[in-house]
Amino acid sequence: MSRNFDLLQRLNVDVESEPLADFMPADQSPTIHADPPKSAAFLDMGKHTLPRVDLHVTSNRAAQAETLKLVHGVFLSHGSTPRRAVVFAAIDPGNGCSQICGLAARALAASVRTPVCLVDANFRNSHGSSSYNAKNFPGLADALRSPGPIQDFMLCAGPHNLALLPRGVMTGESFSFLNSRSLKGRMEDLRSEFAYVLIDAPPMNSYADAVTLAQLADGIVLVLEAHSTRRESALKITEQLRAAGIAVLGGVLNKRTFPIPETLYHIL
Repeated sequence: MSRNFDLLQRLNVDVESEPLADFMPADQSPTIHADPPKSAAFLDMGKHTLPRVDLHVTSNRAAQAETLKLVHGVFLSHGSTPRRAVVFAAIDPGNGCSQICGLAARALAASVRTPVCLVDANFRNSHGSSSYNAKNFPGLADALRSPGPIQDFMLCAGPHNLALLPRGVMTGESFSFLNSRSLKGRMEDLRSEFAYVLIDAPPMNSYADAVTLAQLADGIVLVLEAHSTRRESALKITEQLRAAGIAVLGGVLNKRTFPIPETLYHIL
């Protein structure tokens, strides 16, 4: 048994009842093209015409297949307890959380006819104003400090039923809004307008933002990096989440490498 698989098992993420995604590197992989049927519920929402943006998330075939498993396990196989709003958070910076959250949003939108929203709540991201090719657009930060319909701060993210609420224009007070009544109100707005909400949060080893967001959601998916994430950190964070009453819905093992060619794994 590999060290990475053992780590996920020790997090008590049951591979039979909860999603376990195992991603390959995607640096040179093609963009996912999977537009779902048009969603009248989304197109008529507030009669807004949203600007369009390409998420610029990429993956290979193995990652696409694992993304579908993750989406099915988290959102579409929940039995009598619906999971409509889910936070995605890495253990450490650079674990690929934004990439995975974007892939999951596109895969979910391609699997359902109802409206889906991807929320960039990573206010700690130092690489520009958004991880999703939405630089200089208003977004969540603006919605938290300004009144108005939530649709005023959104973009259409390619598929007809997928919207993006980008990070928005940051100011000195933006971080404080993540612990404000405004955040709760905007989460209620998102739940009322969208069937599913996926929230990209900052890394948990560095900030408490993901916990704040997850307390307003239906659970959290943790993103770990193969051969990098420390076992002790992952276990400690998982214990803290469960002690806070936050459901850990699954784990994503990102950037795994194969000691032998990948194709042989499908034969063995």
